[in-house]
Amino acid sequence: MQTIITKYLGPTNQRGSRIKASQSASYFGRPKSITIGWNYALSTEQNHRAAAMAFAAKMDWAGNWACGDNGSTGYVFVNTGASQDARLTFNQERTGAA
Repeated sequence: MQTIITKYLGPTNQRGSRIKASQSASYFGRPKSITIGWNYALSTEQNHRAAAMAFAAKMDWAGNWACGDNGSTGYVFVNTGASQDARLTFNQERTGAA
């Protein structure tokens, strides 16, 4: 099962706010991740979704994704059905805490 976890990273003296997306477990060595800058034109959920979409594209993962707030500083995205020819889509409906 493909799972993406996103986490908010607050600003520092050197960098602005960011979102880090990573896989929940490493199957081949170190866990992979991607970090994108916060887009102030988007909502919190949309920023987390953008990070998850970028990570899924990096990993070449396709399918439909459901997401839920993890109750802390991020979201959990779970692939609800991968398909070879499916376009990458995300379900914005809240599914509850993961």
